[in-house]
Amino acid sequence: MSAVDVVGPEAVPQLQAQVEQIIAEAKKQGASACEVAVSVEQGLSTSVRQGEVETVEFNRDQGFGITLYVGQRKGSASTSASGDAAIRETVAAALAIAKHASEDEAAGLADAALMARELPQLDLYHAWAISPEQAVEQALRCEAAAFAADQRIKNADGTTLNTHQGCRVYGNSHGFVAGYASTRHSLSCVMIAEDGGQMQRDYWYDVNRQGELLADAAGIGQRAAQRAVSRLGARPVPTCEVPVLFCAELATGLFGHFLAAISGGNLYRKSSFLEGTLGQQLFPEWLSLDERPHIPRALGSAAFDGDGLATYAKSFVDGGELVSYVLGTYSGRKLGMPSTANAGGVHNLFVSHGVEDQQALLKRMGRGLLVTELMGQGLNMVTGDYSRGAGGFWVEHGEIQFPVQEVTIAGNLRDMFKQIVAVGSDLELRSNIRTGSVLIEKMTVAGS
Repeated sequence: MSAVDVVGPEAVPQLQAQVEQIIAEAKKQGASACEVAVSVEQGLSTSVRQGEVETVEFNRDQGFGITLYVGQRKGSASTSASGDAAIRETVAAALAIAKHASEDEAAGLADAALMARELPQLDLYHAWAISPEQAVEQALRCEAAAFAADQRIKNADGTTLNTHQGCRVYGNSHGFVAGYASTRHSLSCVMIAEDGGQMQRDYWYDVNRQGELLADAAGIGQRAAQRAVSRLGARPVPTCEVPVLFCAELATGLFGHFLAAISGGNLYRKSSFLEGTLGQQLFPEWLSLDERPHIPRALGSAAFDGDGLATYAKSFVDGGELVSYVLGTYSGRKLGMPSTANAGGVHNLFVSHGVEDQQALLKRMGRGLLVTELMGQGLNMVTGDYSRGAGGFWVEHGEIQFPVQEVTIAGNLRDMFKQIVAVGSDLELRSNIRTGSVLIEKMTVAGS
């Protein structure tokens, strides 16, 4: 296994050959079955602060991970080294682990007949010919626009431009070997506003498969500055029970919690508050959640899952009812159900939404809290109890009145899902989960 010189679609044949070499070595050493993932990636990251360059980093990584089976015993090992000796040693390490592992009836590769056959081209690779000097210039322009946006912007907490490209190939001893190249580029800006002895920070960012399609650098800086300034004068509110509107970029987290709760790993371990809810009404009848894995250039697109199964479009929630769990081969076997081709997660989740934008949802809410920041990890996956530190804006008569800080919002996710009043048209496009702002009928807001 030699080092791969290129990172892009042209690296796929080299990586496929390496996968086949590793599988052959595993069989030679006595594995009854195995699966291998090989990757090569490189990236450039530049960050600036207060008009000065803080970092310019170039990274390049290559390595592989192998999971092999001796009957129903499983062992895994990985390495970033290359060369024949590294392959032999890593396979031997995985084999030693497998021989000491307990037998597991659910262990093993997915059924050979289920392997992906025809793989769609998803156009995920768009190299960005940007030099370190150009990357620094963009970051500096972004930060300068933020400082120029408002005189209350007194400090910067870092503006970062990242460009990443990689190639990954997965194969197993059924003879399935496939791979793809992908890119991901981003620009983010964090600014600090100060007035009357109070300081507030906020940020804005964009991410895209195509670097040239990132939002304008100056626009990102201005948005970060406006957001930071808008939070000046923030204060707590008295404890109350009111409607809560999650802005779109935070609403993705609510549906992320839902996906975790219907994922096979949490279900077979009996550590999910949604265990046994297949076929139950969990959301309002107008709400649906579906996966669309084959959208060209989308951030979550994939032709096959982590087990080599072909991904396909499907509903998880239809008419408010849970119609499918999120299962890979192993978790499906543990639950006595077929895989949903979701080993490794969900690819492009779409949340059904209405025609009202965030402004219209504020009017509909009347009085309550618009949440634009969440802190802490306050979710109990077993019970669904949800409690997070929050910041945002107090709303009266459908209009923002003043910024809010130092409050906690609390509820139970089962109740919160049922009490979704509306999903806005202001879709978050920078995430694997595509949703608008989410209005929930009532939550406890604990403040002063």
